[in-house]
Order: sequence, then structure tokens, then C-alpha cells
Amino acid sequence: MYRSQAAANITMPGDYRKAAERLFPKDGFPKGQKPDIKAAGEFSKVLGIGIEYQRILALDKKSGEMRTFLEQFQNNLDLLIRKTWVEKSDENRKSRLQDDVPILMEKIEQTDYIKAIDEFSEILDELSHLFFGAQSEKEDFTEYTFRIDAQMGLFWWYAGKLDHLIESHSKEAEKGEKIFWAILLLGLCYLTNF
Repeated sequence: MYRSQAAANITMPGDYRKAAERLFPKDGFPKGQKPDIKAAGEFSKVLGIGIEYQRILALDKKSGEMRTFLEQFQNNLDLLIRKTWVEKSDENRKSRLQDDVPILMEKIEQTDYIKAIDEFSEILDELSHLFFGAQSEKEDFTEYTFRIDAQMGLFWWYAGKLDHLIESHSKEAEKGEKIFWAILLLGLCYLTNF
């Protein structure tokens, strides 16, 4: 993901920087250290989803409320994909993206959050292309989204950090590990409420 390199060098509004760098340290995670759930909660607040995020994070993964939330996420993501106008040349990308959503949902159901984050990262790459076209491939993409809306910019900054998270933690991550669910849930909540 080219966006992950660009996200590393962006100028971020000061009030977001502290929460962002607590979740994803500027120089990466020291060996053996994982992200902090408290940092994910702080990040959710500056992302504008704090209350909903905390509510969903506290739910049992097999509860009816969780199933309802995941259905709402999937329906909203599907709606975003279907309703996004694209050039004729991008119609196949749009169709393939819709096919990727059930794979993400399957990984979530299996509590394989590292693989779910990896799949979600790929979905966000394609989604950014559908929303922003060639601009999503440019080095200043994240700064561009900050200029549109600060919280949207923070979301795309988060999206750019997911690949690095996977690279640095995939070998030691355990299936069902709560911190990786917490990080994935940030994006799910944001897009559910988009």
C-alpha cells in the first residue's frame, strides 16, 4: 500500500497527533510491544465515534447486538460501494470489491482479526480509489483528505497504518486477540456511521 508511506510523513492537526501516535507510534512498535486498547479508545474519540465504539467493543462477539452491528456495517459498506459513481473502466473494480466484503465478514466471524485487518486494508485501498480516483494513489492523499475533513483525514491515515500493523504483528498475533479486534473495530464503526 503506497498510502502507508505517505501517511507516515503527513502534517496532522495537533489535537489528533497525540491520540494517533499513541495508537501507532511514529517510529513503530518496539519489539514485542503491541498497541494499547486504551489508545484505541482515545483514537475513537478524535475519530468522532467514541461512544458507539465503546458500546460495540464491550459487546459479546456472539450477541444479537453484535450481529446487528456487523450487518449494519456490511449493508452500509455495500451501499457505499454500489452508490459510488465511477468511470466505466472502474466498474470491474467495484464489482470485485463487493465480492471481498463477505471474505472480511468470514474472517471476523472466525475471530482471525489479523487476517481480517489485512482484508479490510485491501478493501480500504479499493474504496479510496472508488471515492477519490487517481488522487488516492498520490503521495499527498492523506493530507488531501485532511483538507476535506479532519476526521475523514484521520480515518484515511488510520487506513494507511493497517499494513504496517500487520507486518509488525502477524507472526505473534493470536486468534481472537482483543487488541486487534479493537483496532479493526475503529474502521468498522467509522464506516458504519459514514
